[in-house]
Parts: sequence; C-alpha cells; structure tokens
Amino acid sequence: MLIILLGPPGAGKGTQAKRIVSENNLVYISTGEILRKAVKEETSLGFRAKQYMDQGQLVPDELVVEIVKDRLVEPDDKKGALLDGFPRTVTQAKFLDKVLPDVNAKIDRVILIEVEENELIERLTGRRVCSECGANYHVQFQPPKVRNVCDRCGGDLYQRDDDSLETVKERLEVYKQQTEPLISFYQEKELLSTVDGNQDIDGVYKQINSIIEDL
Repeated sequence: MLIILLGPPGAGKGTQAKRIVSENNLVYISTGEILRKAVKEETSLGFRAKQYMDQGQLVPDELVVEIVKDRLVEPDDKKGALLDGFPRTVTQAKFLDKVLPDVNAKIDRVILIEVEENELIERLTGRRVCSECGANYHVQFQPPKVRNVCDRCGGDLYQRDDDSLETVKERLEVYKQQTEPLISFYQEKELLSTVDGNQDIDGVYKQINSIIEDL
C-alpha cells in the first residue's frame, strides 16, 4: 500500500500522518527525514545530496526521487508506506511515476486535507513558543493558563518569525504555485480523495481512515 498525503501548511498533515502510520502499520516517509538519514549514513545518494545542501541549494528533483525509491525498498515489517509532503510539484510526481515500477510499487491513494485559507492563517499565526523550555501553545486551540506565560516554567511566550502573518501568506502562496497543481494531476489519474480538514482532529482522521479501509 502506498499513500500520498497532501495539504497546505497548517492543514494538520503531520498530526494525521503520525496516527495513520501507527494505526495502519505503515512506513512514514518525509523528504526532510530521508534526506537527513541518507546524509548521516553517507550513502552515495546522500553524499550527492549533501553537496547541494552544503551550498544552500535545493536537492534536484531526480535525486530526491531516487532517495525516496531507495527508502521504499528497505526491508520493513510493514503493510506499506505513507509519503508526507512529497511529491511537492508535478515534476516530482512525474519522476516518482517513472521509478515506482522499478520497486514493484504503485500509488494506491492520494489523500488531500482541505482547509479554508482564513482557518489556515489563524492556525499558523496563533502558535506561541516558550523562550525558556520551548513548549508550544496556540492562542486559540491550546492557550496557556496565563496569557504569554508558559505553564511549565513561567517563561515568556513569543511568536516565531516563520509564524508571522507575512511569512504565513508567503508559505501559502508557494503552496498554491508549486503544490496545488498536484490536485488536478492526481484527479486526472482518479487517485485523489478529499477530506474536510476544517473538522476537529478526530473527525479528520475518521474520514481518512474510511478511505484507507476501502483500499
């Protein structure tokens, strides 16, 4: 089983991914993790990727796909894999289609978590972090007992630069330009299922799980 999880920043992909892989015995694959793993283990692909990363450059799509391919063939006592945040572009998706037959794999389902933009902005800009212990809060969904004061250690809470309104809007714009075209790409292949991400966490997972159970 091979599942791709799509959604904009703030849609809750990370939260849902953890539960999906745990309850369905799947391998979790994110490009960030497998790139770091390949570099740490000093594989030939990892060495090539490190050359780009050390220069502050993006790792080429072809190389990322090859690293994903290598991860898919690693022995695991699992039922399949979940790809989180990959592919990010149609170009990456096309490269992925080319290599999957080499590892006797195919995409079973692409699950899109849809969330309204206003909700995404509220979720992303509402995060607060403790300056002392690093604990995370949210002004709406997980507020501290005392405003801007950490429950754990009493440290001051602050908003990270990448959670500012300007940065959040930039991230959403990048998603629209680079990743959103994947929706129509996978719709044409009749692989896309859409989930309402405006629900609570359990409601979103219930919809996702019903899709997986039908595979």
